[in-house]
Amino acid sequence: MRVEIAVLLAVCAAPALAEPVVPAFTPRPLPAHVYSGGWEHFVGGGVASFDCGGDALPELYAAGGSAPAVLLRNVTDGPGATLAYAAETPEALALTGVTGAYPLDIDGDGALDLAILRAGPDVLMRGTGDCGFAPFEGIGFESGDHWTTAFSATWEAGQRLPTLAFGTYVDRDDPDGPFRACDATLLYRPEGDRYAPAQELRPGFCALSALFTDWRRTGRADLRLSNDRHYYVNGGQEQMWAMEAKPRLYTEAEGWAPYHLWGMGIASRDINGDGFADVYLTSMGDQKFQLFDPGGGGPTYRDASYDFGTTAHRPYTGGDGRPSTGWHAAFGDVNNDGRDDIFVAKGNVEQMPDAAMLDPNNLLLQMPDGRFREAGGAAGIASLERSRGAVLADLNRDGFLDLAVVNRRAEMELYQNEGTAGHWLTVTLAGAAPNTQAIGAFVEVEAGGRRQVQEVTVGGGHAGGSAGALHFGLGGADTARVRVIWPGGRPGAWQEVDADTRVVLKQ
Repeated sequence: MRVEIAVLLAVCAAPALAEPVVPAFTPRPLPAHVYSGGWEHFVGGGVASFDCGGDALPELYAAGGSAPAVLLRNVTDGPGATLAYAAETPEALALTGVTGAYPLDIDGDGALDLAILRAGPDVLMRGTGDCGFAPFEGIGFESGDHWTTAFSATWEAGQRLPTLAFGTYVDRDDPDGPFRACDATLLYRPEGDRYAPAQELRPGFCALSALFTDWRRTGRADLRLSNDRHYYVNGGQEQMWAMEAKPRLYTEAEGWAPYHLWGMGIASRDINGDGFADVYLTSMGDQKFQLFDPGGGGPTYRDASYDFGTTAHRPYTGGDGRPSTGWHAAFGDVNNDGRDDIFVAKGNVEQMPDAAMLDPNNLLLQMPDGRFREAGGAAGIASLERSRGAVLADLNRDGFLDLAVVNRRAEMELYQNEGTAGHWLTVTLAGAAPNTQAIGAFVEVEAGGRRQVQEVTVGGGHAGGSAGALHFGLGGADTARVRVIWPGGRPGAWQEVDADTRVVLKQ
């Protein structure tokens, strides 16, 4: 395996590239907001980013736990200006018990909606324009009283509504719990223009992150779940469900290796340039980076955490040497050098004595040889609060990725990327209705002798996700080529584009 990794590192390394520029992040004020609450809100604390105001500047919807969730309206004064937000939460979104949220266009009308996860009944909110929302009616979605901590969505062929997966945590009504009392994952598949009753995917192992992904690029997304062994204790593992007419778990005979961790979050991106997505999994202790093995015959992933320097297993500042606890993870090119980096939100669950209490968030910069190096302290994002969910996205439309972080029992944080290096490209997809976001598409960009691939997904992270333009760093390249493999596998034509531009591609 060491030989394989060395070869992959050589392949993904581009010649004559300089050491990565460490980006500078400047803290910006936000309206006061804290993710709070008891046991049911030790986990969760997600945040969604999406444009509901129609000005292409992303809003933030942040979970509050026992406090009301908030919608933070983006009032930044135009592209490249200093980030600014105002609390403007409509009554429909000021819910308590919220653990997280994901934006997606459920009804295909072009306006983004929200899937809201709760310790309590989950809610689907319809976007009505200008950041207004109302509960969906007439689509048959019914939620029981669950402790929901994971979500993902995909569009299955021929359907008018997306398929939804809600990952639930501990069954709070189990008198023998909480240990070995993990609840089922709930799958909502459409029947025409309504949802059928939820289908329970069992066994459930306390999912804290879910991601529909077309891992083999055949046009069908399967459901990956990252599970918390703290409560399944034994007999559980990470899971991948084959989305057949009757969903089933992949087996070892098909290449799916049993894997156990305190799973918190999933991030997915092609890192070694083979066209297939690799994964980063957060956990208590070391974080796991796994390369997809195209020759494995199935959903086969090989551990490469130490080879790539991505373990992030202990704090790098703060003086606490105990193991770290990772939550939200996101890939993104924060210095626009053409190589994806990794952000990880960190923080003790509450008062776990064997884990670090002072646990800074990570910013792992990818080196020219493909390995990663810690730069969180130098970049200015080394918060020592109990971080949970996060957003890594271009929030002021200057071509550089900014950062927002939700903290447990501490105020939410916002960081503006000062953006001093590298060219960039953003790609927005306008899919054919009803899948207006083109969920399931792949965008390929060639620049500077490298090809980058991003899959359009809804899910992953920890209890929150982003909708909007895909961001690509281009390094020193002045031009790029871009194409889309649309849902269903239909490739678009390659198009030549200039660097530092925003491209909208229509299906």
